[in-house]
Amino acid sequence: MNILIIGLGVIGTTYGYLFKKAGFNVEHYIRKNSSKNNIDKLNIELLDGRTNAKGEASSDEYIVNKATRNEYDFIFVAVSSGKISGVIDELKNENISGTLVFGCGIWEERSYIDNITTGWNYILGYPVAGGNIENQTLNCCVFDHFMLEQKEKANISNYDDIESVFKACNIKLEQPYDMLEWIWLHMAINAGVVSVAGSYGDIKNASTSAENLMDSAKRLSEAVRSIRETSKIIESRGVKLKNYNNELFAYKLPTIISAPIMKKMFRDNILTRKIMTLHGNLDDLLFVCKSVYDKGKENNISAPLFYGNYEKVIEKISSLS
Repeated sequence: MNILIIGLGVIGTTYGYLFKKAGFNVEHYIRKNSSKNNIDKLNIELLDGRTNAKGEASSDEYIVNKATRNEYDFIFVAVSSGKISGVIDELKNENISGTLVFGCGIWEERSYIDNITTGWNYILGYPVAGGNIENQTLNCCVFDHFMLEQKEKANISNYDDIESVFKACNIKLEQPYDMLEWIWLHMAINAGVVSVAGSYGDIKNASTSAENLMDSAKRLSEAVRSIRETSKIIESRGVKLKNYNNELFAYKLPTIISAPIMKKMFRDNILTRKIMTLHGNLDDLLFVCKSVYDKGKENNISAPLFYGNYEKVIEKISSLS
């Protein structure tokens, strides 16, 4: 199968590397005026959790093949929030077609996605991977599963093909009750955590802030309470939280129990710890927090801990300018 990765970002390139290693033809669409257009290869430093829950480290080289076709089986879209419509416009202008596989945070309603993808087949997913790119080295980690919309709810004819792609990569698919609602909830959980880490930590050093959060039972306890608030914001959008009991179970436990468990998990699980420290894109992190904050205020949801921590983060950023 032929797979097109949009751009040369962390998530798309991580999965592109795995797809290519599994034997698929993988190409990247990179805008001609992009600073990454001259990159032909990347060094790969991977912490791989597909066969070992704690991760196995490996090094490799990834040759970046640029787009040569007009038709692909799948187009993997993992871009920063708010850039999806621009990607689709670009593909239209280049007469490139294929089933769109979204692997990014989407805060908008389903009607918005349907509108911007008119004429396209698409499916919603969410990556369980992370990392950064520095000096033409992709430092990344990947877990053994990928979140994907249920077959019955996805309007695509080649669902079985995408299942076979991930199976070939030794990645299991997990299908939540509703994929878009799950993404909203996941973004809300992230917002709860990021706001606490940012309010206490160095806003210019997301990795260190994450380390300090994971090492502190007190801060983790505050993060749990913050997540309880942000989940209420998601509930105010009409989402029935009972459909996501598995995702929220740990945050419903008394903090005197959940915080020490989380601290031990972060201490013992290198893979989980690394994915927390590698994600340092401040713009993305702030977008997630702002989206949840604005929706909570709009819906008059009481979330004093989350609001207060987010406002502290914004004050820190303002003081830097």
